[in-house]
Formats: sequence, structure tokens, C-alpha cells
Amino acid sequence: MNAPTPLFCLEDLTLTHDGLATPLLRDAGFCLYPGDRIGLYGPNGCGKTTLLRAITGLHKPARGGIRFQGKLLCGEADFHPLRCAVGFVLQHAEDQLFFPTVLEDVAFGPLNLGLSPDEARQRALETLSRLGLDGFADRQTHALSGGEKKLVSLAGVLAMRPQALLLDEPTNALDMAARQRLLEILVALPTARITISHDWDFLQQVSDRFMTIEGGRLITDAPSLDHTHRHAHPCGHVPHVHG
Repeated sequence: MNAPTPLFCLEDLTLTHDGLATPLLRDAGFCLYPGDRIGLYGPNGCGKTTLLRAITGLHKPARGGIRFQGKLLCGEADFHPLRCAVGFVLQHAEDQLFFPTVLEDVAFGPLNLGLSPDEARQRALETLSRLGLDGFADRQTHALSGGEKKLVSLAGVLAMRPQALLLDEPTNALDMAARQRLLEILVALPTARITISHDWDFLQQVSDRFMTIEGGRLITDAPSLDHTHRHAHPCGHVPHVHG
């Protein structure tokens, strides 16, 4: 039986950052395969976001690189096929929404893939419906709530039908209802992905295995960690249990 083909691979990747004397990440090697659902955790500043930016060609490595479809990617043009196949959902949705209306924004990716305007519109409408955003097509992006912006930015990526997703702190600034909706979407989504999150309860539900960056090293078989968390709700002072 043939081994599965990786979607992309890191090869001896070393990442530096301006102002830091030591590399954020040294000699990282890793491949993402179809069906992988990986949670990436670690403290602020350890290089998680920089790693996703490097995968998509937005951060130039000091050494090593990214291989996609057997080719080591070097210049800007080399990364175009990977960016069509690997969708990057940014931490702040405002950085990802550029057009006045939701439909224009979600249709932009399919248009860039070469679909006709009618095909891109249909793809966008289907994706919005899939995410429970029926009726959002003519909404103004600047007037959306934080949770709505996050879902629309995800829709813009999913409309390109990527082979893999990179999600950077997807629950950041979401209220509980928006967080729950996003959780349900990702749990049902078969697309391979790497998800960065400090929201451990969320990360554990949307991931099958975990990675972390520790001491400048990418640990690709990191454990899921026992943890405690605080929460608040009405009548929380009354003795109770959680099922």
C-alpha cells in the first residue's frame, strides 16, 4: 500500500525575528497529511504565528524551507500554488476582509482561482449557506459583529476549497455563541488543518494530536495537557456539577 502524499513539508526550517538574538525555531521538520487535525499550542512569542506565516511565504526563513508538491518553494511566485491549496485564517478578521459586501469578499478567492463571476458568486453563496450565513451576501462587512467577521473570513477561505487550513487563534474575541458555532463547524470539517489557540478546551475538541514550540524546537508529538480553568455563570455560587 502506498504511503499518503503530504500536503506540504517543513525541511530544516529555521526562523528568526528582528530584535531577537536567538532563533524562534531551529531545524524544524514536519509534514502535514490529508486528514491531519493538529493543535499547536505554546506561550506567547514562541513563534506559532510566525511558523504559519512562513508556511504561506509571508515570513522568510533564515534557513531551510517549505516543500509543496515535491518542490522546494523559494520566490514569491513559487508560493502561489500553495496559497491556493492551503487557506490561512488570520487571527484578526479585519485584516482579511477587504470588500464592502460579504458576497464580494467571499467570492474574491474563487475569482482568483479562475472561476467566472457567476461561478464565483455561486461558490460564495454555497459556502455562506454551509456556515449558516444565509442572508449575509449583501451585508456590509464593516458592520458585522466580531463573530460574524470571523465566520465570513473563514467562508472566504473555504470558498477556495483548500486542501488544508491554517487557523490562528480562531476564537479570539468571540462571544460564547460565535465560539460554539465555530466549534461545530470545525468539528464537522474534514479538511486537514493546524489550529493555534490558547483556548485549550476548544483546541482539544477540534484536534486529534498536538504540536508545541519549546526552546526553539518544534515538538510534533506534544501531549495533550491536563488543565484547570475558571468560569462564571449565574448561580455559580450554588454547589453544582458539570456533566
